[in-house]
Amino acid sequence: MASTISVIIPSFNEEKLIGHTISQFTDEIKHRYNVEVIISDGGSTDKTVEIVECKVDKVVKYNKNVKQNISEGRNRGFEASTGDVLIFFNADTFVDDAGAFFEKALAAINTDGVAAIACPVKVFPSEEKLQDKLFHFTYNNYVRLLNFAVMGMGRGECHIIRREAFVEAKGYNEILGAGEDFELYTKLRKIGKIKFCRELLVYESPRRYRRYGYVKVFYDWSKNSIWITLFKKSISKEWEAVR
Repeated sequence: MASTISVIIPSFNEEKLIGHTISQFTDEIKHRYNVEVIISDGGSTDKTVEIVECKVDKVVKYNKNVKQNISEGRNRGFEASTGDVLIFFNADTFVDDAGAFFEKALAAINTDGVAAIACPVKVFPSEEKLQDKLFHFTYNNYVRLLNFAVMGMGRGECHIIRREAFVEAKGYNEILGAGEDFELYTKLRKIGKIKFCRELLVYESPRRYRRYGYVKVFYDWSKNSIWITLFKKSISKEWEAVR
């Protein structure tokens, strides 16, 4: 039986980029690869929901007064999903060719013993600068090395996970304000293999790097990873949205 895919995208006030993100999932592509696209919105006050409502398969809306974190958003999207392969994208994640991406993702995730896939990340080619190339070349190889030799690691821009492995890992840890991607992949590594696939390249907006710079972003990633490893909680109470 052919695998089915659920693409789950958490969103919060993403009107600037969400239309571009979902445009890559055409009806023809979704039909060919048995894909459903789910937006899990964290209570947007802009036009995010209006933009996506008639263009995706499901929209999960959050209506509580307490701010939703990204772990909760991803988990609520999972709860609405039916696919046996889960692909978690950020709201600014894009690929060169969605059809080729799904085909390669299915081939990789259906390899014996593989629980999840880790993907390399770059910034949008139209906005890429030298510092972007240097940082992402280094960091992508660091992620590759961690998965090969030490522990599970997946960058939050794209997680590709077997449904049964996600359930066994109990999903994203909702008490974490940041570093939930790192924490989930350390659990998945205990369940099965984490495969780093160079050919599954994804692109993201450089907006966070432009606002804070690479030194601060890397420092924030590192301190949360260390804190989670040592104390099972993130040092950041929330991951600030940059729009």
